[in-house]
Amino acid sequence: MAIRKIVMHPAEILEQECKPVTLFDKKLAKLLDDMYETMIEFDGVGLAAPQINIDKQIAIVDVDDHHGTIELINPEIIESTGNQIGPEGCLSFPGLFGEVTRAFKIKVRAQNRKGKYYEMEAEDFLARAIQHEIDHLHGILFTSKVSKYLDEKELEELNEE
Repeated sequence: MAIRKIVMHPAEILEQECKPVTLFDKKLAKLLDDMYETMIEFDGVGLAAPQINIDKQIAIVDVDDHHGTIELINPEIIESTGNQIGPEGCLSFPGLFGEVTRAFKIKVRAQNRKGKYYEMEAEDFLARAIQHEIDHLHGILFTSKVSKYLDEKELEELNEE
């Protein structure tokens, strides 16, 4: 496994629609393993392939709960309900944080590393993280959804609540 370099905004790949994954092989498995290592190294809760300069619909999320690491290949949100407003940041925008409105509960359909389809439901912070990563796969950045940017002090206060 290897730590990959994080692509920083304004890199073009961050604002492009990614291509679907069609080949489920050892190379994909290694990429997913590298993405996990990279996400952990940079203290993230999610990572999308374009953030490591790969134009594919691949994302991983791990919010340190009972779900463990979630691998999302060719994911799509098939249901969403409710609203939540909360702070977000992004490994491609170090030190930048803002309040973003997202669905509170979602249902996602995706493929695993072997190509098998699955569906899962997520709510609250996990739903937020998944929506953020899926947006990356469609060239949508959290900065386009920020209602208010947060400084370090405001972010700390929100995290304490």
